[in-house]
Amino acid sequence: QVQLVESGGGLVQAGGSLRLSCAASGRPFSRSAMGWFRRPTGKEREFVAVISWSGGTISYADFVKGRFTISRDNDKNTVYLQTNNLKPEDTAVYYCASAPKVTIRSYEYDYWGQGTQVTVSS
Repeated sequence: QVQLVESGGGLVQAGGSLRLSCAASGRPFSRSAMGWFRRPTGKEREFVAVISWSGGTISYADFVKGRFTISRDNDKNTVYLQTNNLKPEDTAVYYCASAPKVTIRSYEYDYWGQGTQVTVSS
């Protein structure tokens, strides 16, 4: 069983930053690809970023390129999402998830955290 716990969300003004964290336990973290997704209120869940187990492969959704950075620390079993220059449209519940391989497809992720709310005021 894998457990993922997100933290770091909150309320921030437009242009601000937040660092989201996702602590993992269970399946060897260092062999899992880790992704971040988000679900804006009333909308579908959408892919944000993914990082391979080694950190050598990273992919971002177009709408966060240049603003968000995904990283991981395998010694701490933690993946991070640094969010900069936040916009009101970034308001959403942010989820981390693990998968056996790098993918942007949510259905290929087999474990999910409960999410952390990010609210960006204008």
